[in-house]
Amino acid sequence: MNKILRFILALAETVVNSARIEGDSIVVGVRPYKSRQRRCPLCGCVCGIHDGRSTPRRWRTLDIGASKCYLEYAPVRVRCPKHGVHVESVPWARPKSRFTRPFEDWVAWMAVYCTMSAVAEACRVEWHSVGGICKRVFDDLQQATGSARFDGVRRIGIDETSYKRGRKYLMVVVDHDRGCLIWAAEGWSKEVLRRFLRDELTREQRLSIEVVTADGCRWIKTLVKRWCPRAEWVMDPFHVVSWMNDALDSVRREEWQVAKKAARAATPRRKGPGRPAAGDETPQAAKRLADEAKAIKGSRFALVKGRENLTERQKAKLDQLKSAGSRLFRAWELKEDLRAVYRAKDAAEAEALLDDWLHRAAYCKIPKVVEVEKKVRRRRDDVLRSISLNISNARVESINNKIKVTVKMGYGFRNTDNLVALLMLRCSDAKPQLPWKQKTETMKAA
Repeated sequence: MNKILRFILALAETVVNSARIEGDSIVVGVRPYKSRQRRCPLCGCVCGIHDGRSTPRRWRTLDIGASKCYLEYAPVRVRCPKHGVHVESVPWARPKSRFTRPFEDWVAWMAVYCTMSAVAEACRVEWHSVGGICKRVFDDLQQATGSARFDGVRRIGIDETSYKRGRKYLMVVVDHDRGCLIWAAEGWSKEVLRRFLRDELTREQRLSIEVVTADGCRWIKTLVKRWCPRAEWVMDPFHVVSWMNDALDSVRREEWQVAKKAARAATPRRKGPGRPAAGDETPQAAKRLADEAKAIKGSRFALVKGRENLTERQKAKLDQLKSAGSRLFRAWELKEDLRAVYRAKDAAEAEALLDDWLHRAAYCKIPKVVEVEKKVRRRRDDVLRSISLNISNARVESINNKIKVTVKMGYGFRNTDNLVALLMLRCSDAKPQLPWKQKTETMKAA
C-alpha cells in the first residue's frame, strides 16, 4: 500500500507511514529519508536541530479521485551557520509552501491557459494562492537555469507596457530570434534597465548582443551603448510613424478649429428664437464653411489609414481636402511618404527616400510636421539601420498585447511579483510541465 501511495503521489526520497480518511479528505503520514532530514531550505546543508518537533503540518497534494489529499509531517527547526534558524526542508515541497511540488506544477500549468478564478475552481484552492504558486514555480525554473537562460541572445527588443492605472509600467525585454519574453520587471527607468544589463547578464552575454530595438528614449540608447558596446541601435518604425500620425491629428484639430471659427463668423446672429425671418437665413458662404469644418472633423480615420486601405468614401474625403488646397492633405502626403521609406527595396533606396522626405518636411511650413522632422533627423542612422537589418519592435508589441490580455483576464493584480512570474510562464520559454509528464526518479523506482 505504501508503495502504491508513493507511486500515485510521485513522492521522492519519502517514506509513507500511514494513511487515513478525515471527513472528505485523505491524510497520508510521511517523513523524509534519514539523509534528507535536518537540511537548510536555502542551501541544503545538514544542520543542527534548533528545537524539537513542532505540531504536524499538512501539505496539499494531488487529489486521489474526487477527494482532496494531504501529506502530514512534523518538521523541526534547524540552525544553519550561514542562513540562521529555519524550518527544515522537505523533499516533496518547495520552501515556505504548503503545497507539494506536483500540485504546484499542475496549478501553474493550468494558470498558463486559464484565468485565476477558473484555476481556483478546478484545483479547489483560494484564488490568491494561485499567484504565489506561479511565483514559486517560476523561481524554481529560473534557479535551475541561472544566468544560462540568456545564453545565445543576440537580438533583443526593449519596451514598456502599462499594467495598472496611475502610470504603472512594466519593462519587458524580448528575444527576437526565439520570439519570447526573457525578462520583465516593475518600473520604467534607468535603474530598472541597468539592473537587467548590469546584474542579470554576464560580460560575455552583454558582448554577444548584436542588435537592440526600442523607441526613441535617449536614456535607453545611452545605457545600451554603455553596457553593450557591440550592439547596433535600431529605431522602431512603429514609433516613427506614430509620431507623424500624432502630428497629423494635431494639424487636423487645428484646421477644424479654424474652419469652425470662420463658419461662426460668417453666420449672422438671429434677433430671436424660432424660425429665421426673411433676410436672416444662413448665407451660402457660411454653409459652405460649416460643411468644410464638418468634413475636416470626420476625416480622422481616413487620415490615419494607409493609402492602400482607404475606402471609396474616405478617398472622396481626401480628394475634397486636396481640391481645397488644405495643408492637412499635404501633411497626410508626408505621412504616406514616410511610410514608403520602410517599404523600400534596399538600404540605398530607403536612404534616398528618407533624405528627400526630411528636405520636404523641413520646408513644409507646418509646425507640427517640422517638429517630427527634427526628431527623425536626429535619429536618421537609427531609422536606416532598421531597414538594412530588416527588424522592428513588432515582436515586442505582440508580447505587450499578451501581457494586456493577461492583466484583463485577471482583472488586475495586487502583487506585481506574482504578475511578472505568470507573464514569464506564459510568454517565455520556461514552461511548467504537468506532474505526470515529469520523469522523476521515484516513479522510475516504483
